[in-house]
Amino acid sequence: MAVTTFPTVDQCQSIGREKHTVVADMDGTLLIGRSSFPYFALVAFEGGGVLRLLFLLLASPLAGLLYYFVSESAGIQILIFVTFAGMKVSDIESVARAVLPKFYLSDLHPESWRVFSSCGKRCVLTANPRIMVEAFLKDFLGADLVLGTEIATYKGRATGFVCDPGILVDKNKANALNKTFGEIQPEIGLGDRHTDFPFMASCKEGYIVAAKPEVKAVTSDKLPKPILFHDSRLVQKPTPLTALLTLLWIPIGFPLACLRIAAGSLLPMRIVYHAFWALGVRVSVKGNPPPVAKKSIGQSGVLFICSHRTLLDPIFLSAALGRPIPAVTYSVSRLSEFISPIKTIRLSRDRVTDAAMIKKLLEEGDLAICPEGTTCREPFLLRFSALFAELTDQLVPVAMLNRMSMFHGTTARGWKGMDPFFFFMNPSPAYEVTFLNKLPLELTCSSGKSSHEVANYIQRVIAATLSYECTSFTRKDKYRALAGNDGTVPKKTLLYPDKVMGCS
Repeated sequence: MAVTTFPTVDQCQSIGREKHTVVADMDGTLLIGRSSFPYFALVAFEGGGVLRLLFLLLASPLAGLLYYFVSESAGIQILIFVTFAGMKVSDIESVARAVLPKFYLSDLHPESWRVFSSCGKRCVLTANPRIMVEAFLKDFLGADLVLGTEIATYKGRATGFVCDPGILVDKNKANALNKTFGEIQPEIGLGDRHTDFPFMASCKEGYIVAAKPEVKAVTSDKLPKPILFHDSRLVQKPTPLTALLTLLWIPIGFPLACLRIAAGSLLPMRIVYHAFWALGVRVSVKGNPPPVAKKSIGQSGVLFICSHRTLLDPIFLSAALGRPIPAVTYSVSRLSEFISPIKTIRLSRDRVTDAAMIKKLLEEGDLAICPEGTTCREPFLLRFSALFAELTDQLVPVAMLNRMSMFHGTTARGWKGMDPFFFFMNPSPAYEVTFLNKLPLELTCSSGKSSHEVANYIQRVIAATLSYECTSFTRKDKYRALAGNDGTVPKKTLLYPDKVMGCS
């Protein structure tokens, strides 16, 4: 097939392809973006840190020059070497599993996905390192086979070089395809540039994915799988410009974060709200918070039931109320406890012990709890643990919402002690605290409701306020998906949630 005769992908019929095989390139084909730099930058930053990202950014002009004036292979080799040299293979695999899918899915090409998803057997042929893309392609796009560049390793670390036959571009792609399929011709080949033409010519039909500025990525409601859990510190995809701005901001943002944390920790809580605003931290309060319990007449404290976005939820709750509210916590770093302006009490995960402790704390005053047990960044609420509903009828749901433009203030893989610093490193982070109506007595356990009914009801009320979805996923599901363990004991089993589930 002559290269000039390839039709565009919008002309490819996707009906009746269940028994067909499709072979697709990745960057510029399955993904709208043709540059792989952002994804190498994510691996560099998440697996190697700030300096690794800086070196990659400095090397990118050289990679670009080699790409356009020498060969595509030479340019990609520079990106691979700077990104991977000396990095642990386990760290690369962790980033590929927990970080990259979120960013890849936000750039999924609608026409390519229409054709790719219609075929019964799916193969991806890419110049990207297989170790970097395989988890996403198999677990989220349903690829049966991934043929990518193989990186060389030594004693569990990447050397920065690649194995034979080298970078999979041009004839290397065609050779890999022919070696894999032999005399069998795949029905469809999808590519976007001249270096894809050799492997496309080996397919019965070939289609070009033309670069069009008006193409919009597949919307979240049409994604093959919803992204509930992801674990990048970076909010935005690190294009060269975004990566540069991020690196320039960090020397400014970290001292600013320290100042904001000091203000929250050292100033009286009644003026923390105003101090945050003066330092660029936006705090919005909605609803009517309940009055302070009067212990003199035997009133017990109120238990604030908060949705969980970051470990700072109870602190912003306290700032909104103008008084410190103690919080029960689980798996919080010692540094976070040390700098916290409110009292934090660790849960033991023993039901009887924790119940007695919470009851005692409520006798002393108000208390905050996040029954999800862990944070979720996406517009979903994880399952609410029902223990709190058995301990008191003084329940006030609180919907917590935050906005970050540069850094996420949560992590499953990294050191949690840096979570508050990353949140406050954002140029203008924001929190919205919405106090909902106190739970009526007839909806509590005192009126015969089970603790699970109460917990699920509060979950639904908070979800409706935030326009979120309820799920039945738990802390263990999150850590198995992102870190390969259940949050406490390392495990080899990995879990990718397949679907959102209704409240149980």
